[in-house]
Amino acid sequence: MSYRIEARYVWYNKGTQIVLMYFINNIPFTFDELSEDSLFDLELINLADKERRFDQEDIYLSSYYLIMEECHPLLFGVDLENPEMLPVD
Repeated sequence: MSYRIEARYVWYNKGTQIVLMYFINNIPFTFDELSEDSLFDLELINLADKERRFDQEDIYLSSYYLIMEECHPLLFGVDLENPEMLPVD
């Protein structure tokens, strides 16, 4: 079975910042921080407003679940449909 990686702009940390969140089959596993200028980018704000908000605990719990299932794409060799979507760092 192969899995799909997606990245979406979402509100994070009680809605105080916008991040680029990475998902494997709709389960968040990491994110890239954006500059503080993102809070003034109306296009990013509109995209983030359409998504669920996430906090540190959400990422911790979902990452823990993926690790327990040996399905965390940054830690295990997971069969991915689109490995080019993985974060670089």
